[in-house]
Formats: sequence, C-alpha cells, structure tokens
Amino acid sequence: MASIVVAAAGLLAACGQSGHPVAGEMDVRTLDVGGNSVDRFHYDTSSNGHGDVLEGIRMAAAVAPTSKIDQSLNYGRGSFVHTEVADLVKYDGLPDLAKPILESHGFIVAFSASGSDRPDPQGSEHADPNANQVSMVLMRFGSADAAKATARELEDKDFAVAAAQNVRLTISEYPDALAHYRPGVNTIGVRMARKDFVLSIFATRPSADQRDLLSLAKRTLDAEIPSIDAFQETSADKLDTLSPDPEGLLARVITDKRETGRAPDPDTFAIYHTNWMVHAVSDQAQRKALLDRTGTDALGMVDANEIYRVRDAAAGTDLMNGFITSLGSDFSTDSAPDKVPNSRCGHWVNDRSDDAYRCYVGYRRYMGVVYAGDLAGAQKKGAAEYALLANSL
Repeated sequence: MASIVVAAAGLLAACGQSGHPVAGEMDVRTLDVGGNSVDRFHYDTSSNGHGDVLEGIRMAAAVAPTSKIDQSLNYGRGSFVHTEVADLVKYDGLPDLAKPILESHGFIVAFSASGSDRPDPQGSEHADPNANQVSMVLMRFGSADAAKATARELEDKDFAVAAAQNVRLTISEYPDALAHYRPGVNTIGVRMARKDFVLSIFATRPSADQRDLLSLAKRTLDAEIPSIDAFQETSADKLDTLSPDPEGLLARVITDKRETGRAPDPDTFAIYHTNWMVHAVSDQAQRKALLDRTGTDALGMVDANEIYRVRDAAAGTDLMNGFITSLGSDFSTDSAPDKVPNSRCGHWVNDRSDDAYRCYVGYRRYMGVVYAGDLAGAQKKGAAEYALLANSL
C-alpha cells in the first residue's frame, strides 16, 4: 500500500483540510477536496426518539441471507426496515388482516429480506411465480408473550380466509412453527414466534408438492432460527438508549449535511451488519466470500456514500478490487484522484445519473466509496474522503 495519510492529533480546525504532516506522510491539505468538510466530526450519541429505527437496522444481523437456506437461492432481492405497520403490509407481502393484529400486540419494527434462484421478470417488483423463492419478515414485539399471540392470530386469520381449501402442516423439528398451504398452489406460509420476535415466511417452489414445500420451509428455519437466537435484542424499554453512530463510523463519511443531531434512516444514515451487504446482490455466495476473506464487519451509509470496516489495509484493497470486479463489463475504470494513494475510480457505461461515477478510497481499516454525476466530482469526493479518514484516525 502507498504511504498513509495522517493528520496531526490535536491540530484539527473547525472546517476544511486540517492537520500538519508528519515526516514521510502526505499533507492532506494539498488535496483538492472540492469544498467538502474533512475535519474530525462527531454525531450525537442520542437516538433522538428513533430507537425503533435503530433496532430495525440492527436486526439485519438476525436475518440470514437466502443463500444460506439453499445454494440455489443466490439472487438477493433486497431488504427493508419498517416501523409502520401500513408500510409492512404494503411492501412486504403481509395480508391486510395483519394490520390490526400487529397494532394490538405492540408491534415495534420489522426487518424483511428475500431471495430467489433467478432475477425478477423485467419491469416487475415481484419474484418470478415459477422461481424458487423465499421471503422473510422478522417482526419485533415488546415481549415473548406478545410475539406468541401475534403468531397464532396471524396464522389463524390467514388460514380462515380459505379454510375449506387450506391444509395445516407441521414441521416436527420446529413444533412452534405454524404452517399451511393450499393443495395445487406452489406456496407455503409459516409463522413462528421466537423470543420477542415473530418470523413470517412465504416460500414458493416450481411445483405444488407438499413435501418439497415443507422441506424448503424447514431449511429456512434451519438457517434463520440460529440467527435469531444469536441476536442480542435491545429491551423494549431501552430502545432509545441506542446510538446512531456509537463508534464514530458514520462521522468518517463525507456529507454536505453535517447535522450533529441527525436522525437515523435505514436508507441514508445507518450502520449495517454484513448480512445487509449480501441481501441485495445478484451473487450472494460471491459477495459473502469476499466479505469473509477481507474481515469486513460493518457498513456505514451517509446519504449516497459508504464506508466499510475491514481487517486491515491490505483487506481494504482486496475489498475494493473485489467490488470493482463484481460490477462486470458495464463498469469502466477511470483515473484515480490526484495524489490519493490506494484509490480507484470508474463509471457505469451509458449512465448519466447523478451517481454514475464513483471512487473507492482505502485507508487503514477503512474503505470508502463516494458517488457523483461526473468524474471530476467523484475524484474530489474521493480526495475528501481520504482526507477525512486521515484526520479522523
């Protein structure tokens, strides 16, 4: 790796490119950072009343990627955090009848993820009806009793919609799992309470074979239940003690919205477990292998920009190169920011969007990714991200 940039401790100004160079290290004040703030920064430690959002973001650790269920379910379809029951019903496939049940039992937050063995049909937001596909919604409640009551009521109400056609099923290894299917229909639904959670599973297979559907449901539970058990949930009365940036990871990402009391947001201001980095990619096995190899243990997102924490500097370079390789032939490489070591840039071919260009910057245990609508903008952001990391560590 090229020489490391470090800003002298204790000499950070209120804004701009701060720090004095140490012998043998670059002076980050010489970098063209395009007016971005690159001095050390800290966000408030308070949840600002959004502890439910923070818990939902944390719950990515409790939802295993679908490739862990079955190697064929390698195509990630994304994941979501929902604090509103209406959104959960609208976007995550729960029936309308779930809304009053969840509300009456003190629903707190949900994390959902799904995966398939093939891409969704072009122009569709739904999985191919003939695909092998699993969707999971993990819902948090205030107590184990509330979770158990919710699981039972959800199953009973859903079953009753077509009681004459539906058939209840059991999974011997999981006696608390409540399942049913409709003969001739290639889907199975499962609800299971575990700790303070309810796991809702909706799975499809190419054929409506009962044994096949039950096998997929069992394998889903085999992958998911250990993840739920390993997850350390926050007590319902302690949610607002959670911090959006407990280790200062988000403060090491450049942004034009430096607000100390910024509220957490699953899409624009969040720190995620590595599961989240796998849920949405088209080759989950490849992405997980890269994350494992590089010792990546966290992702921070601030607006459109990202930061990854890895094992060491060499692992950061490996992660950078792995990401670029995975983008394929539609991604073209460009020149790196001037004077910034361990950096690479590129853009999507024939893409004119405001995030078509990106630069990757490695520094010690961190690898940042910044986005812009043109190369010059991406290069300046890349230089700024490097300077911010140097000034922050």
